[in-house]
Amino acid sequence: MGNRVRWLILGVMAAGLLLMIPSAGLAQAQAWPIPTVKIGVGEAKDPGEVSVLIQILILLTVLSLAPAIIIMMTSFTRLIVVFSFLRHALGTQQMPPNQILIGLSLFLTVFIMAPIWQAVDEKALTPYKEKKISQAQAMEEALKPIRQFMFKQTREKDLALFVNIAKIPQPKNADDIPTTILIPAFMISELKTAFQIGCVLYIPFLVIDMVVSSVILSMGMMMLPPIMISLPFKVLLFVLVDGWNLLVGSLVKSFY
Repeated sequence: MGNRVRWLILGVMAAGLLLMIPSAGLAQAQAWPIPTVKIGVGEAKDPGEVSVLIQILILLTVLSLAPAIIIMMTSFTRLIVVFSFLRHALGTQQMPPNQILIGLSLFLTVFIMAPIWQAVDEKALTPYKEKKISQAQAMEEALKPIRQFMFKQTREKDLALFVNIAKIPQPKNADDIPTTILIPAFMISELKTAFQIGCVLYIPFLVIDMVVSSVILSMGMMMLPPIMISLPFKVLLFVLVDGWNLLVGSLVKSFY
């Protein structure tokens, strides 16, 4: 009985020690200062500070819109749509994968737009860095090569459509057309061109599908999907004619 009492007392003391350890750790943790973060708007001491902040805000906005700018104002749209048509015409489902097609389109876009971007750098960015022109002049000079590229790829019919929708005075020349009208006109022109190229791509592969289907039906093999037989022939045809070389070469030359 004495041993039981002794073990009970030892157990109570051990439990008390265990309860004291977290409280001591908590007291030690409370001794450390907890940092806080405060965000506020203060009064600027110099007007230049406001200008710098506005420029940073504009830069962040442009960076967030960079993907949309690349899609809307470059050759990317035509390239990616044509490559998607090619994959569907071959019937290879997800081969090549989307990542490869997007990557190829991006690098071809950089290759095609390199002379335009070089002109932007020479006429706008470099003079602005050297403080020869103002920021507004740099933006105006940067838009000129891009607008010239977009005008070469845009149909007059598409431009007239958006001019009529916007209800602006009839422009006398290209300089009178706002960029807000040029961009959507350029987009639908690129889509139309890409669909035309896609239709031409479909024709030889469609002929192979029709021939294979006719042969399978004439042999009475109703349960065999024609796509399983025609797919190797379509891929073989595309490889034999060096399809990637012809397609990419034609696409790049269509912008010049």
